[in-house]
Amino acid sequence: MKIRELLDKNQPVFSFEFFPPKSHKGAETLFETIQELERLSPSFVSVTYGAGGSTRRKTLEIVTRIKKETGVEVLAHLTGVGHNQDEIRRIVDKLVDAGVENVLALRGDLPRDEEPREQGDFPHASDLVSFLHEIGAPLCIGAACYPEGHPEAGGRDQDLANLKTKVDAGVDFLISQLFFDNADFFVFEKRAREMGIELPILPGIMPISNYHQIQRFTEMCGAKIPEFLGEELDAVKDNLEAVAGVGISYAIDQCRDLLRRKARGLHFYTLNKSPATRAILARLRREF
Repeated sequence: MKIRELLDKNQPVFSFEFFPPKSHKGAETLFETIQELERLSPSFVSVTYGAGGSTRRKTLEIVTRIKKETGVEVLAHLTGVGHNQDEIRRIVDKLVDAGVENVLALRGDLPRDEEPREQGDFPHASDLVSFLHEIGAPLCIGAACYPEGHPEAGGRDQDLANLKTKVDAGVDFLISQLFFDNADFFVFEKRAREMGIELPILPGIMPISNYHQIQRFTEMCGAKIPEFLGEELDAVKDNLEAVAGVGISYAIDQCRDLLRRKARGLHFYTLNKSPATRAILARLRREF
């Protein structure tokens, strides 16, 4: 089923994001996680698209297996950087042959551990979106958005202008980067609507389970942690169980507020682990 059809239904959409493991053992562990989360009836799951060629192949393998072995709809990430048009055509053909109906079209980042190379035919996500329509790909196309602005955009105004270009190229829905202050999301959503962006926007949620890990993530993507939450985490930063407890409690309150204020659903960045997401969604399922 195409995700735009799921978003047309009058109920919150809950989804999970995973990344392709590097080993066979990791893949088996991932599918155990997916099976655990499947009991909570997610609307769909997404699989990221790695920067290296082998990881990109694993994305196709994993989304194909999800389609065959589970009853969950799947969203395959697709990045344009480093690809030419023929390569994207071949990847799209493989996805369609595997029964995949949904992609998240991204620019992508160059691998850090490789020599610089040609950027390819798709310097922006909007170029990839346009090309998918040009070749008539029978796909529902999602795209990313950034409530606090993309780190490379040069400001939130420019980031919104870039988003409008991407949406106008033919996007069906948006998934946001992780954030921790709901005010940032709702200000962003309001400004997007004022610019004529009427697509469904799924807030991106990352439950905090590791203090040092979340410090690295927020530094990379430009998301900020509210001062009071940062103080709570700092007080227990070397106690993994306590950090996870603070993170789960905060995420439940954050998600509850988003849904009460009519967010279209929630997209959880799971880091391939189920306990925190399972606990949060189980609580929300009883309320919404």
